[in-house]
Amino acid sequence: MKFIHIADVHLGAVPDSGKPWGAPREKEIWNSFRNIIDKCNEERVELLLIAGDMFHKQPLLRELKEVNYLFGKLETAQVVLMAGNHDYIAARSYYQGFAWNERVHMFLTEELSAFEFPELQTAVYGFSYCNRDITENRYDDVKPGQDNRINILLAHGGDERDIPMNRRKLQEAGFDYIALGHIHKPEVISEKMAYAGSLEPIDKNETGERGYILGEIGRDPQGRNKTAIRFIPSSAREYKRIELNVTQDTTNGSLLDQAREAIRTLGEQHIYSFRIQGLRDELAHFDKEALKSLGNVLEVEDGSVPDYDFEALYRENEGNLIGLFIKKIMETAQQDEIAKKALYYGIEALLGSRG
Repeated sequence: MKFIHIADVHLGAVPDSGKPWGAPREKEIWNSFRNIIDKCNEERVELLLIAGDMFHKQPLLRELKEVNYLFGKLETAQVVLMAGNHDYIAARSYYQGFAWNERVHMFLTEELSAFEFPELQTAVYGFSYCNRDITENRYDDVKPGQDNRINILLAHGGDERDIPMNRRKLQEAGFDYIALGHIHKPEVISEKMAYAGSLEPIDKNETGERGYILGEIGRDPQGRNKTAIRFIPSSAREYKRIELNVTQDTTNGSLLDQAREAIRTLGEQHIYSFRIQGLRDELAHFDKEALKSLGNVLEVEDGSVPDYDFEALYRENEGNLIGLFIKKIMETAQQDEIAKKALYYGIEALLGSRG
């Protein structure tokens, strides 16, 4: 039995709203979801598992209709989905009473239940959020009802505000696969349990690849269920944090070239945060706005420090606060990297206040 597991699609989100690439990103999230429908058909999967937060907030009726139309294009897959903490089923939610395509099966309450698929010899367990947050551990005692079939659990949570999880207990519960959602970073915990992560990164902290889980559950030679999964990167873009290293010889021109080369090598479609670091000429000032003009650059942080001649500075300031600071820190700076950084940053602050 083949399946695709996705979570945290966040349809309706507009990451980086106000940025030139903000509006295209809203469309990219929808396009990534459409691509999953195509992948289901290409791979001839039998189940599409959606582990919560398909929408970024309470879905509009027109949004449900759009998604339902896309589900109608599935050729082989049945869909099982739950609501997460972002798209939880409120009293007036359009999820209530919505007429899904016959292929779609949604958990509508906070009570654990299961959808049975006899033709697949499979049952999928789960429940939905009906409130924004669920703080108690709801999965500790969840177990499949029968052993002689494939048993899958949809689960959304994993932090203090949203269903804390005991991973060891979950893995020992007896499910053939546990499709997790809520944590946006993909993580294959074992062959039987994984966070799919978000389809597209939603904010600048979500660096790294994003995509979906492709899996298959079959029989081993002893007749036991055997699960194999792999993460498939599929996002249109990634957030990338790049360190730009500078020396006393670095100019604004060479710094721009370094950033351009990073963007060219890694991909112009990605969204970048740059951090300038290293020891610069003490008279150098780097043009952060020029770096931001290179493309999809979200932010630039200058963590570089002037490469001072501390012995000369000490001789000039031996009898004042600056001289005392240099002497005190220098006693440990040779062996201590943190003290060495404190020396540079401290002198920069003291000299700045003096001027």
